[in-house]
Amino acid sequence: MRFPARLFEPATDCELTAGLFLKGLALVYVAAFASLALQIDGLAGPEGILPFGDLLKRAMAQDGYAAVMRLPTIFWLGSGSLALQGAAAAGVALAILVLLGVGRPRWILAALYLLYLSLYHAGQIFTAFQWDYLLLESGLLAIFLAEAPTRLVILLYGWLLFRLRFLSGFFKLASGDPSWRDFSALQYYFETQPLPHAGAWYAHQLPVWVLKAGVGFTFFAELVVPFFICLPRPFRRFAAAVTILAQLLIIATSNHNFINLLTILLCLFLLDDGFFHRVLPARLRYGLPVPARTSASRPALIAATGLVAALIVALSLAGLWPASMRGPFGTAVAQFAELAPAFGIGNRFHLFPTMQTERQELRIEGSRDGVTWESYEFRYKPGALERRPPFVMPHQPRLDWMMWFLPPQWSSTGYWFEPFLQALRENRPPVTRLLARNPFQGQAPPRLLRVHVYRYRFTNAAERARSGNWWKADYLGEYPDVPPRRP
Repeated sequence: MRFPARLFEPATDCELTAGLFLKGLALVYVAAFASLALQIDGLAGPEGILPFGDLLKRAMAQDGYAAVMRLPTIFWLGSGSLALQGAAAAGVALAILVLLGVGRPRWILAALYLLYLSLYHAGQIFTAFQWDYLLLESGLLAIFLAEAPTRLVILLYGWLLFRLRFLSGFFKLASGDPSWRDFSALQYYFETQPLPHAGAWYAHQLPVWVLKAGVGFTFFAELVVPFFICLPRPFRRFAAAVTILAQLLIIATSNHNFINLLTILLCLFLLDDGFFHRVLPARLRYGLPVPARTSASRPALIAATGLVAALIVALSLAGLWPASMRGPFGTAVAQFAELAPAFGIGNRFHLFPTMQTERQELRIEGSRDGVTWESYEFRYKPGALERRPPFVMPHQPRLDWMMWFLPPQWSSTGYWFEPFLQALRENRPPVTRLLARNPFQGQAPPRLLRVHVYRYRFTNAAERARSGNWWKADYLGEYPDVPPRRP
């Protein structure tokens, strides 16, 4: 019985590390909540693309009060614009309190988890991304860092990092995608990723052998290095160094919101207090919120930690159960695994398991008379050929990001697009504010809309020197008549 008991002992060599992680997590929370505060009304408000209140009404009519467990959110009390934006603003304020070390961190971290879980459900498809799951599970575990982080909590953070990294590599191979198997994926990735910035243009110009070597490094970092997490200290530090390097390279070439920052933070648990005592100046160490060792609530804390650990491990393993397995046991496992997305824990990670080999961009135009057409402009996704691809992380423009999925996945993820076009037809301010330019701002809405599809490719160095353009485009036709691009 000694081993299970040791799991609940304080991890005395990670107290400074836990304090540093909480500071970093608070910054990620600030970025995530602030980003949503700018968008949530247009995405899910009463006049948004997918009003969350409508979904709650349908869920209650279909499942009764069981819907509360399927959609755990504070917005059952009200899902108007003020409630949605107020929750995001409250998240920013509470995260700042954690950053400043004000208040009772455990309760504040619990409130942050509940607020982000609520907004995650409110955003529906716009917030159903793996970085949202990663933040939710990291945030839930952070509640148990506020007082005497135990060895079990540190192990759970290691399990989270292992799943994030190893499963991402595993599914790249398991998908059967030819570009990963022949090491050509990076010859397409920089050009076809959802929201490239200028660094992606420069990376796309690299020699083929460098790009192939980059795929090899990706496989090494995702399939081999994660196993170093459970080895002695030198191996863990090597794993941290390789993983952090991979994240910095991604930041230098991609806009992936806060996921790379959060992954770097998770690597802190591969280090220990001795490392940070050596590398951090004393004035910074003394400013970190080293968790207090208290025993007043220890039995309740142990029980809660054990319950959360059991759920995370069970759900993460259930999510790996083959979908093809039939029978009563397989059905029960699948039903249990549905709890994972409901509470944002134990999810299966699979970043870029397949690679798009062609980039298609949609251009939306409106007209009142069918003769004169004017274009809507998005804030961040590729549009004008001469516009420098912007660096926007850690902000995630959710609408711009979802536009990347069209047209190749229309049948599975495009159900939001027609409601979006309808919002443009009605000139709804919460939705049009998500755009860089609404040509009918302050005017009568358009009577007609049309959507054109273009194939976008990066220019090469000579073409950019000659034209000043970052992109070149070929017209493909009108959407949705254009066939989907090849995966």
